[in-house]
Amino acid sequence: MYSLKLFTIILFSLTLALILQTSFGAAPIFHFCSSSENFTSHSLYESNLKTLINSLIDKTPPTGFGVVSVGQYQNQKAYGLSLCRGDVSASECKTCVSEATKEILNLCPYNKGAIIWYDNCLFKYLDTDFNGKIDEANKFFLWNGQNVSDPNMFNYMTKELLSVLAYKASVDPKMYASGKLMIGVSEKVYGLAQCTRDLTSMGCKKCLDDAISELPSCCDGEQGGRVVGGSCNIRYEIYPFLKE
Repeated sequence: MYSLKLFTIILFSLTLALILQTSFGAAPIFHFCSSSENFTSHSLYESNLKTLINSLIDKTPPTGFGVVSVGQYQNQKAYGLSLCRGDVSASECKTCVSEATKEILNLCPYNKGAIIWYDNCLFKYLDTDFNGKIDEANKFFLWNGQNVSDPNMFNYMTKELLSVLAYKASVDPKMYASGKLMIGVSEKVYGLAQCTRDLTSMGCKKCLDDAISELPSCCDGEQGGRVVGGSCNIRYEIYPFLKE
């Protein structure tokens, strides 16, 4: 579907992204451009994509999720989806989706498919219908870069928290859950789990469980980590990172 099936971001990339966010405001975390096919300027697909983007900018903020398809002819039809993090406001959601749609067209000009992630939202589009299907192609990892003092205990408790949140998200109408868990006497771990709402409850649970199973590969003993995909994402930190 996209040019890379799996990409592990090195710590430098995470540090650079954080610097950019601090210096210039919100910045994308990562993106993929489709390598399948391009469209031409002033084409029917471009027109359909623009209509789709405008529709998602309006449709997403009230609930935090939107899915749209535009076009009559199958080879020129555009499919799109946007999702905002479960704790952000409608105004923050609209700002993020608006920025994401502009930025992805700059990063992936004339690509018939692309996906972009921010801290507050994701946006993706394609020329084939992906609605209801787990996105196995687009995934990346982020990690804190600082180790915990007791990795075995921390990893176990983090997995326990995220597994509970995965279940809660899969049965929640917004397919979003967050929470925290005490580790030892004074330490806490905070987490979130979220799916795009085109998935079924079973599909959401599978997506999140698969993401959790990848934590040892990316984030073993790390104070914070994320597995981020096109259909779901999980995150944990030792500090509160969500809005109250």
